[in-house]
Amino acid sequence: MDFLNYDFMQRALLAAVLVGITAPAVGIYLVQRRQALMGDGIGHVAMTGVGLGFLLSWSPVWMATLVSVLGAVLMELIRWYGRTRGDIALAMLFYGGMAGGVMFINLAPTGSNANLTSYLFGSLSTVSESDVTAIVLLAAFVVLVTLGLRRQLFAVSQDEEFARVTGLPVRALNLLTAITAAVTVTVAMRVVGLLLVSALMVVPVAAAQQLSRSFAATFAIAVGIGVTVTIGGTVTSYYQDVPPGATIVLLTIGAFIALTALAAPLARRRARAMATGEPAGDPAECAIPASRESDGKVGV
Repeated sequence: MDFLNYDFMQRALLAAVLVGITAPAVGIYLVQRRQALMGDGIGHVAMTGVGLGFLLSWSPVWMATLVSVLGAVLMELIRWYGRTRGDIALAMLFYGGMAGGVMFINLAPTGSNANLTSYLFGSLSTVSESDVTAIVLLAAFVVLVTLGLRRQLFAVSQDEEFARVTGLPVRALNLLTAITAAVTVTVAMRVVGLLLVSALMVVPVAAAQQLSRSFAATFAIAVGIGVTVTIGGTVTSYYQDVPPGATIVLLTIGAFIALTALAAPLARRRARAMATGEPAGDPAECAIPASRESDGKVGV
């Protein structure tokens, strides 16, 4: 536990815990909406914000937050009105964001190129006190949205038409989900990196779904996996001198493989029980329709 004696590791671990909580908390809604790669697209757009931050000598975290939120709003507008050309517009937005980031970084003062790498792939030693302050504030916003509006966000993620009929402001909630995802990307970029953050938003949720079809249980398990792998990856990165972002993502994929192997016997037992009409395991799990399981969505 000697790593706790260093201020930079204390900051890195705090940031890692917050990332482990916020990324799966947003990711569960993106997985439900079949927008698993949205975080990756926002990460590309956030590169422009990081580059602008270096160029204008402003905080790259706050500038990336502003640019990624604007990008997320634009992505939602394209999704609403883009129709057949929407995918092309999104591709231009993603690649334009990456190109803009590279261009601004090259126009920025000398030394910014080295700093860009820490934003792309994560870094322990470069997490400053101002970064931690920004991460704490942004993470608080994400937690408030994902927990405080969980019923409304879940309803919209499951079935937009039904949610609209019940009177929910579907477009406003979709926009809020996109903005929350953008904020989460900037929370995670100092630890995991912009190019890898999407994995931490999606893979823990997919791993949790191997064990549970209940939304509440999946949410809790995914956050637990997220916190575990971010702390484990950060500590491993310190002792082995390896990139934290890559280490965290590999641990997350390892957790998915392990839980998939663990869940396989349970799934076979459930299938046999359904065939014989006998209860198997948790009655709540047995009550979930097969159609829900087949399309990969979790139930309430």
